[in-house]
Amino acid sequence: MSANLARLAILLLFATLLGAWLILRAEAPTPIRIGVVHALSGVMADSERGLVDATRLAVEELNANGGVLGRPVEMLIADSRSDWGHAAAEAERLIRDEKVSALFACWTSSCRQAVRPVVEKYRHLMFYPLQYEGMEQSPNIIYMGAAPNQQIIPGARWAMDRFGPKTYLLGSDYLFPRAANLLIRELIQTGKGHLLAERYQAMTASDFSAIAEEIRQLKPDVVLNTLNGASNRYFFAALAAAGLGNTPVVSFSIAEPELQALGLQNFHPEHFAVWGYFQSLPGAANQKFVAQFRQRFGTERVTSDPILSSHDAVLLWATAVREAGTADPAQVNRSIGRVSIPSPAGIVATEATTRHLWRRVYVGKAQVNGQFEATEISEAPVRPAPFPSYRSRAEWLAQVKQITHPATPADKGEK
Repeated sequence: MSANLARLAILLLFATLLGAWLILRAEAPTPIRIGVVHALSGVMADSERGLVDATRLAVEELNANGGVLGRPVEMLIADSRSDWGHAAAEAERLIRDEKVSALFACWTSSCRQAVRPVVEKYRHLMFYPLQYEGMEQSPNIIYMGAAPNQQIIPGARWAMDRFGPKTYLLGSDYLFPRAANLLIRELIQTGKGHLLAERYQAMTASDFSAIAEEIRQLKPDVVLNTLNGASNRYFFAALAAAGLGNTPVVSFSIAEPELQALGLQNFHPEHFAVWGYFQSLPGAANQKFVAQFRQRFGTERVTSDPILSSHDAVLLWATAVREAGTADPAQVNRSIGRVSIPSPAGIVATEATTRHLWRRVYVGKAQVNGQFEATEISEAPVRPAPFPSYRSRAEWLAQVKQITHPATPADKGEK
């Protein structure tokens, strides 16, 4: 009997050890991969690094709560180098070779337009976190930022009502500023405003002394600023050097990180910005988000509308994955319109017909502490209108084509 018990004990021990070995040998769940394409170098790096951090924070939150569909989320980061062609190449590599489930990409419209054909070619899914000029709608892109009727148009109207009709337009030389100023020019004309000048500078521009001198001579009521990236530092430095601190400037691409980067020495007392979110907004949800971001990345860090949109995009994608029951991009894309998430900026949900979000509109006045004092200028969340209703979609698309591919004399039949 004792021999039988000994054999039984040995068999039980063997079974236990075998079970433990099999458990240890069991493969961990395969991660769901997402691709992130942002500038970590070049002129856009100061702005886009924060978007990568916001995406990382959201991924860490998901993984701390068991991942998505029982699988961890793996974040693959590609540096666009502030080069839109390189951004497109990296997007294709992430989709084709790395088999990512979704892309979270781009700041500028030129980057988005370079990546868009790649996303559509593979019938994939991309989340774009920035406000932009509108006049676009892709079945493969979720536009997390403001459409023109949620930022550019109400912001320009507010600026002229507040400061006066004499307007000076300044922007970087690429699609978003030129298209934004197309909208603003029409607003000026219909509102009996007066356009003093419309100037564009290269993304790499660093000498704004001539611009500052022209502003001094023309004495605009307000400067509407669509500069992007590091050139904003040089522009505000030129204004400070010229003693033009009393000239109101309303910016459409400067948020808290860019304001912080300007430096106190270039602080402009009459600087305003237009967004759908500011870090200074009240509410427990926003305070929690700001605290989490600063705890993770440093107490000196600030949040912004694009940072929050990048964070929300990942959580919205994860909710759509759970709704679809799969990370397959096509099926997630079909489920995205059926889900929503809470956010410090309000409920985040995709408007089915446009693939944009309903958003509020705030104007923020720059403060010396690097924050904006925010005032809402929308009475309620604004429905997105990427194609303003006073022209047809075909007419808007023709306008964009003219901006991106201006006609040459030969095209016009000229010699």
